[in-house]
Parts: sequence; structure tokens; C-alpha cells
Amino acid sequence: MQNPTLPLTQDLVLIGGGHTHALVLHKWAMDPLPGARVTVINPGPTAPYSGMLPGYVAGHYTRDELNIDLVRLARKAGARLVIGYATGIDLEARRIQVTDGPDIGFDVAAIDVGITSAMPDLPGFSEHGVPAKPLGRFAERWSDYLQGAGPARVAVLGGGVAGAELVLAMAHRLKSEGRQATLTVIERDKAFTAIGDIAEKRLREAFKRYGVELLEGARPEKITGDDVVLADGRVVEADFVTGAAGAKPHDWVAETGLANEAGFIPVDNRLRTLEPGIFAVGDCAQMTHAPRPKAGVYAVRQAPVLYTNLRETLSTGTGLKEYVPQDDYLKLISLGEKSALAERFGITLAGPLMWRWKDQIDTKFMTQFDASMKTFGPALPWPRAKGSRVEKPLCGGCGAKVGMPALARALHGREGVVGDDAGVLPGGQVISTDHLRAMVLDPVVQTRVAAVHALGDVWAMGAKPQAAVSTVILPEQSPELAERALSEIHAAAREVMEAAGAEVVGGHSTLGAELTIGFTVTGLCEGTPITLDGAKPGDALVLTKPIGSGVILAGEMMAEAKGEDVEAALRIMMQPQGVAARHLGKAHAMTDVTGFGLVGHVLNMTQTSGVGAEITLDSVPVMPGAIALSARGVRSSLFAENRLVLPGVPETDRHDLLFDPQTGGGLLAAIGTDAEGVVEALREDGFEAAVIGRVTDRMLDGTGQIEIV
Repeated sequence: MQNPTLPLTQDLVLIGGGHTHALVLHKWAMDPLPGARVTVINPGPTAPYSGMLPGYVAGHYTRDELNIDLVRLARKAGARLVIGYATGIDLEARRIQVTDGPDIGFDVAAIDVGITSAMPDLPGFSEHGVPAKPLGRFAERWSDYLQGAGPARVAVLGGGVAGAELVLAMAHRLKSEGRQATLTVIERDKAFTAIGDIAEKRLREAFKRYGVELLEGARPEKITGDDVVLADGRVVEADFVTGAAGAKPHDWVAETGLANEAGFIPVDNRLRTLEPGIFAVGDCAQMTHAPRPKAGVYAVRQAPVLYTNLRETLSTGTGLKEYVPQDDYLKLISLGEKSALAERFGITLAGPLMWRWKDQIDTKFMTQFDASMKTFGPALPWPRAKGSRVEKPLCGGCGAKVGMPALARALHGREGVVGDDAGVLPGGQVISTDHLRAMVLDPVVQTRVAAVHALGDVWAMGAKPQAAVSTVILPEQSPELAERALSEIHAAAREVMEAAGAEVVGGHSTLGAELTIGFTVTGLCEGTPITLDGAKPGDALVLTKPIGSGVILAGEMMAEAKGEDVEAALRIMMQPQGVAARHLGKAHAMTDVTGFGLVGHVLNMTQTSGVGAEITLDSVPVMPGAIALSARGVRSSLFAENRLVLPGVPETDRHDLLFDPQTGGGLLAAIGTDAEGVVEALREDGFEAAVIGRVTDRMLDGTGQIEIV
């Protein structure tokens, strides 16, 4: 996490995770601008690299090799990543609208959202076709299509270079899968107009080798689930239709007031739009000073200029660089198999050597984003006090809690029970408080997780949330940036609390060293509160969420976790548990699994109830990516102390996850009857619930014995 030496005073927002912005983040990581807060908005945790898409389609690259991991890149750059679609820009208020979240304010912004090859005016395309751009959606649909069997019927709309690369890649992959395939390229005019005669000849030869039919002067009229109907009455059978024709701007861009009649954003020779402080790059931009075709090479070459101009605009306002695009560029076109065609300055070469050249260029481009964050600042000084160690930074979330042994001794003067989830007041009212130090750089996500986490104690006692008071510590920043951050935080807090039936009735905020968000929550029990002391031998132990958030968050801090796994973990952590609590309303005992890990919270229940427990290791649900990180030795800060509560457990990847501290973890309930029915109902409502073990009568010396089987 970036710890600026100066107060934060300027907000830079990068809209889109395209090639230019990815390179800007890479450069920012190496040389950030003190006092600037960076936000990246992107629909997903990764951004596919267009240069490798044909190779991925053909099976030469994996999906991981295709994707730029924006979660990892943002962490390196000290930037927050907001997962969502930008839907508009309020130029007067300097705010960006984002799906599923509050507006994001900015001082300086850049737009790099690419284009789409969607064809909304072609009947049936929206329902049955998939545009080749955005690349992520296409890659996902293609992967799903490959899971099928039997003859393949593919149609590509658009006979340009992009369409040719795609169809040849698909032809090669289907052939290698042993599937009989019929592939057709449909072009309204003449195909391959952007390349020279020799290159065109080579592409037509490749089409013949793979049996690809090229229909020129053919106009699609409509798409069905089984075919493409042409204007002249011909029918092309196809159960996979993709559009690779033209370049269409995203609709929301045209509504910003920044775009021209065609929907693209005009920029000058410094990549500035007509609106001061807003830049645009990549395919969504139109260079008025030097018009060029849409090509990734220009986006890549724009990156160093944009990086410099953003820094200058955020600081001095002077010294902006000029972007001068080259007149021609090297075209490297994949030919399906590991062979490629290269064309520049009228010279054309083709064959495996050109593929190796292309692969080398693409691999080098992607490798620059893979640099690991193995060091986290300077080593501790020497000499130093006994017991000081050079370690990784303290984890955020519940990984920063005080461990169970120390807490138990402090609260009770002995090893043993820590206490129930919330305090019970007269009249069935319960009260609990919790806070989390920053685990992600997005205050909205941090707030949503913290709110769900705090509500967990109330839900665990079978109470209905009533009211909440917030506590917020912001990193030192200007009043303007503090107002923006608090606005986002309070909007997210109200969203979660109101959905749970609680009202945010007040709060307290201060400036400090790092972002910390917490809530004090009250709730009301209609009946007797569900506590830790009611578990009975024979009860089933039901868990409502998978474990692994601690190791995934630790992996994210160390740039070890996959961005997709981090996003999945955060979604689980933000999942409210009010519905789950209602399903578990007849539990004999219940708690929420948080900082002490699954074993720690099972132990707390068994010691309080005077029983033992048996945990079935393979039945415990685990978050995607957690086992792989555990196998690589990634551990949360609290892990070692959590493990002390149950000595003798084997040290394996999966066993260690039982001691992993959880943030926004699931409810753990001891249920006497129909546990399987309860689990089925929980799953129907979207919870990854499971019966993970049972309560036993093996209570030894007051230790609440737990067995792992």
C-alpha cells in the first residue's frame, strides 16, 4: 500500500484498463507523484491484451497469459481499482458515474475504454452474436463454445485483418480439438483492403488451407440461433457468430459532451480533449492533428506521453509533451498455426519465423507487468529491541486482530473462551463494534466489507439489525479529497445497512496514518439470543461461506494472488448474511467466522458449550485460489498465533487454511435437525454453504477437543 509523505491533494482517475492505462500504471509504480491519489475504473479485474487474442483463440496461450492483471498492477502503483462500468461523466461537477457504486470525483481524468464491434442495428446480433471487442467477453464466450461437441459452424462478420486472424485462429483450434468445422467470413464489400497485394494473397491461401469460405459483397440481414440470413436470400449456417467489422464507440461516451458526431473523442497533439484536465487515448480517441487507423501500436506509443502529461497537469501544469504518431507501423498477422505474416513499407514476409518474432514482442510486452513486489520498504534498523523481526507488512482486515491466546488472557486472565459475538442488553437488544484497517485501496469496497463484517455479530445472535454508528479514519488529505472519500464511504455504508434493516444514525471521522473503517451496530432479538453455549452432541456444524480470505488478501498485498481470485474473494466478503441468519434461526449455537479462523471459532463454541467437535477437512468450502496460495507459503499476519490454539494438526496446504483469519466470514451454526435441508435452502439463496462436521461429546479437561478428519 502506498504511504505518501505528503497529504493527498489531487484525484487522478483512469477510466478503462486498456493498453495505454496499463502502461501508465506500470510507469507510475516506478515513479509516483506524491500527493496524487490514483483510481482505475474497469469492468473486471483483468484486461486482455489484444496482440495475444488470436494466439489464445488458437490455443497457443492460456487465458492467464492473455490477461493483464489489473489488481496486481494497481497494487504496485498504489492505485485503487474500482470494478465497474463507467456510464457517464458530469463535466461540471467533475464526477464519473459508475455501475453499482457511488460517483467518483476527479481533478484530472483520462479515458481509455476502447471500442466495440457490437452490431445493435443488425437484428438478432445482440441475442445470438458476440462482438470481437471488448476482448474479455469474446474470450469468455469462445471458451464456453469449445466445451461443446460435434460439428462446429462459425461465421465471422467482417473481412478485415481482425476478422481474418480470428477465423484462422478458430479454424486451427477446432481442427486441433478434432471437431469438424465449417467456417465462413462475411464481408459487405471487398476483403483485406488495409493490406498490400502480397499480404492479401497469403491470407487467401491460408483461408484455402483451413477450408474457410469467404463471401465478399454479402450483406447480413439478420442473425438467428442457427444461421446468418443474407440480404440476397442466402443462408449461412452458424451456431457461433462474431462481429469483427468496423469500430463502434461505446454509447455512453457519445453522451459525455466530449465526443464528435461519430462518437469518438477528439484529442489534440498532447492527447487532451476539449475539456480541461481530461485526456483520451487508444481506440476511443480520434487524433485530430494526425488521423490514423485504429491499431494497438498507437495506444502503446501514447503511454509515455500520457504519463508525462498527467503528471504535469496534476502538478505544474506546464511541460506537456507532444504525441507524434508514426506514418506506418509493423503489421504482424497470425495465420492460425504458429505462423504469421509481417508487412511494413510494402515488404511482406510469412512463416514460423514471423510467429516467433510476434510471440517475442507480445511476451516482452506482458512480462513487464509481472514484476513482483517482494520487498515492502526498508529493513528494520540495527540495533533494535529484542523480538523485532523483519517481516512482511501487517495484513489488513481481520488479519490485523490481536490473536486469541493474548486476547483471552487479557480479558479473562486465563487461556480459554474469548466471549460471545455481541453484548446482550435488557429487552433482547444486542450491541457489537468492529473495525477494519485497510485491506484494499477502494474505500467503497472497504466500507461494504466492514459493514457486513460488523453486522455479522448481530446476525450470529439471531438479532435483526437496528442502528449503526460509523468510525472512519482517512489518510491525511485535503478537505476536498476528504469530502469525496467520505461521500463514497457514507453512500456505501447506507446501502449495506439499509438493506440489512438498519439505519446509520451517526459517526465519527478523523485523519490518520491509514484508512480504517468500523461500525458499532445494535440489533433486537425477537426471541432468546443465539449464543455460543448451546451446541449439543450430534449437532451438525454448518458454514455459510467458504474460507480463505486471509491468505488471498495477504497474497494480494504481496502481488502473489490472481486478480480474478481477489475479486471473487471480495464478492464473498461483501455478501450480507441476513437471509442466512433467518435460515439458521433454530440453531442451538451460532457465531461468525472472523479473525481467529475456522478452528478458533469452532473451539470458542465447543469450550463455551462444554462439548467437542469433528471437522471434515474435505467438506470445508474454500475460496478460489486460496489452496494454491497456501501451497506457496502465503500466510496472513495472524496465522501463526491462530495455529497455537490446536497443536498437532498436520501442516498441509488445506489444514493451514483452517487457521486462516477471515474477514466478512460466514456464519457457523450448530444445528440439531435437517441440516442438509437448511444447507440446500442456503444454496438456493446464493450461499456456498456446507455441513463441515459435527458436535461430539469429547470434552477433555475443558479444552473443547477438536478433531480434523
